[in-house]
Amino acid sequence: MPGAIYAEGLVKTFGEVRALDGVDLDVPEGTVLGLLGPNGAGKTTAVRVLTTLLQPDSGKAVVAGIDVLKNPNEVRRSIGLSGQFAAVDEYLTGRENLQMVGRLYQMNAKASKIRAGELLERFNLADAADRPAKTYSGGMRRRLDLAAALVVSPPVMFMDEPTTGLDPRNRQALWEVIKELVGGGTTLLLTTQYLEEADHLADAICVIDHGKVIARGTSDELKARTGGERVEVVVHRPEEIAPARDVLLRFGMDGAEAADVAVDEHTRRLTVPVAGGAKLLAEVIRELDTIGIEIDDIGLRRPTLDDVFISLTGHHAEAAAEDNGEVPAARQSKERKDRKDRKAGKEAVK
Repeated sequence: MPGAIYAEGLVKTFGEVRALDGVDLDVPEGTVLGLLGPNGAGKTTAVRVLTTLLQPDSGKAVVAGIDVLKNPNEVRRSIGLSGQFAAVDEYLTGRENLQMVGRLYQMNAKASKIRAGELLERFNLADAADRPAKTYSGGMRRRLDLAAALVVSPPVMFMDEPTTGLDPRNRQALWEVIKELVGGGTTLLLTTQYLEEADHLADAICVIDHGKVIARGTSDELKARTGGERVEVVVHRPEEIAPARDVLLRFGMDGAEAADVAVDEHTRRLTVPVAGGAKLLAEVIRELDTIGIEIDDIGLRRPTLDDVFISLTGHHAEAAAEDNGEVPAARQSKERKDRKDRKAGKEAVK
């Protein structure tokens, strides 16, 4: 039986660009799917299709048991959406913004006022509640936008890179809000470039690149695909790189070859995939000490976001952003598009 969010063979093109190229998704009710990928991979396009803001060229999508193409208005009444960029009315106060959203969802004046007050407290905006949103910082606008997506308690939520622009404290606070929502039965599709965010929140992850889902699994499963644990060593002198490389090769995973020991001559850093955890790290330290290699730094680490991106997409996340034209002017254009889409969504629920 399809989940609360289901997509099959979604295709969407913009001119010669194939933004979605046969995307399949299935998110069980009450779970979080993390949609991971570089800028320009198709994550936001997928969200816009699933939230009725774009029509696919082909494919099928069902949200909360409702066909997205046949009954878009019913879908909009059953979802919450927070886009990549804050889409708030700058001339209304924070409180007025939230009350307006409540009224658009047909809450009465008293209920929308109470709900606005609750969310302002929850997102640490109570002190600025009666100031125009145009006086808010970027992070405050982001939090207000997220609060607006939660005015009603929708069975299905879409959050497109929700922690962009948030400081660590507010990012942690949002994670707790998301956990509470999902604990109460809400289904969430979360797009993000941050693996640590998916670590904290997602029950499952889909990696998307060039409009295609190229990997699925849990966070641990995806990390394992990039080689699992790694020993990373920084030697003190350049001439120690070669003997340290020989040592690391002996401790590498079964079948490891010389090419599996990554060497950065400039930083004198060597990295090798291993299996054995802290016990093996202690053995590496003893062996290096025995042959007289001086170490500036050594550690056992799991793959990072860049490791996953390099393994699955062949490039760094930052390089991907540049490759896909995510320059400031393009971001501004995209932000205007998000605001227009958000406004269209609000008008649709009147």
